[in-house]
Amino acid sequence: MAGQQRLICASSALTDAGQGIRFELQYLGQATPAFAIRYRGRVYAYLNRCAHIPVELDWQEGAFFDLSGLYLLCSTHGAMYSPETGQCMGGRCAGKGLVAIAVQEYDGHVYLIEETNHV
Repeated sequence: MAGQQRLICASSALTDAGQGIRFELQYLGQATPAFAIRYRGRVYAYLNRCAHIPVELDWQEGAFFDLSGLYLLCSTHGAMYSPETGQCMGGRCAGKGLVAIAVQEYDGHVYLIEETNHV
């Protein structure tokens, strides 16, 4: 595996459309909250920042999905995002999406690929 990697969690900690795992990373020179989720069998990660106004999405730690389990939801503004792309699907995000974070899953763990995330 090339590049610097940091363990986020065990693969088993992420269930499909279930609780997410919060973590921090260096982004634009600052410690920034982020999260990882599993959707349709794949792991995705994003900055924990609504595209409408930069507040954290989860209303309770790790609660990123709406009740249907189909969308990521900003608990403050109701903006809805695609779990697979971070694209705005409705609400006050006005077409702006979440910032994707490079992660990789292998050997039963999820890793942050740090070199691509500290732009």
